Amino acid sequence: MREEEKNTSKKTNIQRLKNRRWALPAIYIASAALILAGAFWMQNSYNDSADKSKEQSQTTGKGFKEPAVEVNSKLETIKMPVADSTDSVIKKQFYDAKADAKEQEAALVSYNNRFEPNKGIDIAMNDGKTFDVVASFSGNVTKVQDDALLGNLVEVEHDNGVVTRYQSITDIKVAVGDQVKQGQTIAKAGSSLINEEAGTHVHFEIRKDNVALNPQDYFEKQVSAIQSASDEKAASEKASSSDKSQSEENDQLDKNLDQSGEPGQILDGTDNETDGSSLDTSDEG
Repeated sequence: MREEEKNTSKKTNIQRLKNRRWALPAIYIASAALILAGAFWMQNSYNDSADKSKEQSQTTGKGFKEPAVEVNSKLETIKMPVADSTDSVIKKQFYDAKADAKEQEAALVSYNNRFEPNKGIDIAMNDGKTFDVVASFSGNVTKVQDDALLGNLVEVEHDNGVVTRYQSITDIKVAVGDQVKQGQTIAKAGSSLINEEAGTHVHFEIRKDNVALNPQDYFEKQVSAIQSASDEKAASEKASSSDKSQSEENDQLDKNLDQSGEPGQILDGTDNETDGSSLDTSDEG
């Protein structure tokens, strides 16, 4: 009986609530408020997630617009400055101070009754025809010069004071300030007055701190090999200079000893020779 009374009481209360005019609108408004609140909560959660993703994306992509560092050029292996090296021939070799007299004579360039050591190598094709001259390795063009004697030239600067030079060329394709990539066409092979006997060719040089190096020592080696060789040469020259100075010092010491006959005077820098009076005093005692 009590359960029936309770159920009857609940139904009566609900019926009374429905009969009131403001009840249903209030229920609708409350329901709408709950729905809107839920929608706003979900929207804010989505925005927070999107903002975090955006921040993460910005952090991850930071610096993408900054210029990329050229690291590939340091890993390049130095190539012949010709598009097709299989048909090429070296007309004149680099003048090597350590070579024998015959090789040195062959590496001299003559012009107007003057002889100059060849500071690079002169490359031509077996058929004697012109060919594309390409960048041996990547760098920045710093000089383009018309020169009848040298046959025009282009200089390309690289890291650590390394410069490559292309002479005896024509139909130059680059300008000062251009960034050239390895294998990019720089010009066509031409001729020069200073080495007419080479015919159509390109004169190619590699220089480190304006000192000419033998290009053939570096073909198929990484660019870093130039810096390593330069460091070894500097260390060797320093050691040689130190040995020479020590040898000259020893020679001078031997010369002084021979002249004086008294090693003690040279070593301690004092005069140990006694005078006559001291000897006389010693005798009297």
